[in-house]
Amino acid sequence: MQFEAAKTFIIDKLKKELPDHLFYHSVNHIMDVYNASEILAKEEKINDYDLTLLLTAALFHDSGFLVQQKDHEKISCEIARAHLPSFGYSNEDIENICGMISATKVPQNPQNHLEQIICDADLDYLGRDDFFAIGNKLFTELSLYGIIRNENEWNNLQIRFLESHTYFTDSAKRLRKDKKQEHLELIKSKIV
Repeated sequence: MQFEAAKTFIIDKLKKELPDHLFYHSVNHIMDVYNASEILAKEEKINDYDLTLLLTAALFHDSGFLVQQKDHEKISCEIARAHLPSFGYSNEDIENICGMISATKVPQNPQNHLEQIICDADLDYLGRDDFFAIGNKLFTELSLYGIIRNENEWNNLQIRFLESHTYFTDSAKRLRKDKKQEHLELIKSKIV
């Protein structure tokens, strides 16, 4: 697998072609999930081969936004299937990568350890200090799509999401669960 070449390819493509109105689902988000995947993989003691598959999935997981928001995970898999063979990825590797990409669809439903890790990495920010800064980007993006209309709707959406969300890996639970609960309590205090 020519991982570095695949990484350069998809990052360049995303930088050039992602719509400007994607304040949250941007290259910054892709790299955030990539970095969180790397950290969690180390904590979870993932071998180098699986780490390459995981990080590739992280890089491609939201590439479907190049085409559309709805069902973007399916399109992300199509993009991975179209391009990864030219970087030496086998069909089996690509199907594992697509499994990880598909697992990130909310509500998340991971079927194996690597899928659990990418799901936790995709929502790692829920339990970090930059939660509100990143959340504001998602608020702006969802407002543009007409999914939410005001801050009160946003806070209620976040409460429902945080209450229903659980981390899957022991590492994410240890590193992020308590801070996520703090964020939930703070948002609840803002409801009018």
